[in-house]
Amino acid sequence: MAWYAYCIGEKQAFPELARHRKPIPLESVTGVSGNQVFLYPASDLAIVVSEHNPSEQFNQKAGVDHARVIADCFKHSTILPFRFGTVFQDDEGLRKSIRSNQRQFQCSLERLHGKTEMHLKIHVDSCCKDQIDKHISLDGTGKEYLSNLRESATRHRERQTRARAVCYQMHRMFSPLDEEVSCKMTESGKMLLDIAHLIDRKCVERYQNKYATTSAMMRECQMALSGPWPPYHFVQRLTRGAHAPSHAPAQTPAHAATPAHAAQLEPILAAV
Repeated sequence: MAWYAYCIGEKQAFPELARHRKPIPLESVTGVSGNQVFLYPASDLAIVVSEHNPSEQFNQKAGVDHARVIADCFKHSTILPFRFGTVFQDDEGLRKSIRSNQRQFQCSLERLHGKTEMHLKIHVDSCCKDQIDKHISLDGTGKEYLSNLRESATRHRERQTRARAVCYQMHRMFSPLDEEVSCKMTESGKMLLDIAHLIDRKCVERYQNKYATTSAMMRECQMALSGPWPPYHFVQRLTRGAHAPSHAPAQTPAHAATPAHAAQLEPILAAV
C-alpha cells in the first residue's frame, strides 16, 4: 500500500497511539482526495499519512488539503512538514526513511518544540524609484555605456542598503528567536521583503500587538502579517538534504495554496 505523507509529529501528543503499533485513523480529519488520515507510529514519532492511489494526479486543491492537514496537526503537536507530493511506495519504504533519519527528526522536534512561525511581507518604496526602469542602451558610446553601468550599480547598492536597514529595524523591533529573509524587486519599482520569524507560541499575541504598533509607525511601508504557522522555513533549514522520499511525483505545483484561499494557507513547501 502506498502512503501519502503530510508531516512528522510527537507521538506523545497523540494519546490514542499509546497502545497501538499499527496505523490508526485520526478522527474527523480527511486529506488529499478526501482520503482518511492516519497516525502511523514509529518509535517516539507519529507520521501523519493517508492511503494513496499512484494513478491520482495532484492539483491545487490537493495542495490546500495538504496544508490543512498540517495545520490541524500543528494544533496538537510540534510538527515537521513533508514536502507537498511526498509519497512512499509501501510500509517498508516509510519505515526505512524514518529509521535512517530518526535522530535528526527528533532533534528538530526538540529544537522547534513550542515554537511557531510568523510571516511578514513588506513593500518598500525604492530610494531611486524613478530610475529603476531606465534602459541601459548598448548602442550608445562607450563612455555613456560605462556611465549607465555605474549608475545602475549605484542604484542597486542603494536598494540593498535600504533593504538591509528595514530588515535590521524589523529584527530589532520583533526580536525573533530566528529569522529567514528574502528580497526582490517588483514590477512597480518597489522592494518586497519576505520575512519569516520564529517565535515562542505563547508570544503570538505580543507579536501581533507589536506588528500593529510597527505598521502604524512605518507608514512609508506597506506591511502584511500572517500566522501563526507551523515553522516551515525553519524545518527546511534543519532538514535540507536529510530525506529522499521513496517516490515523488514528477510534476507537483510549486505553489498550491496562497493566502487568497479561504483557509489562508501559506507556505506549503517544506523540505524533509
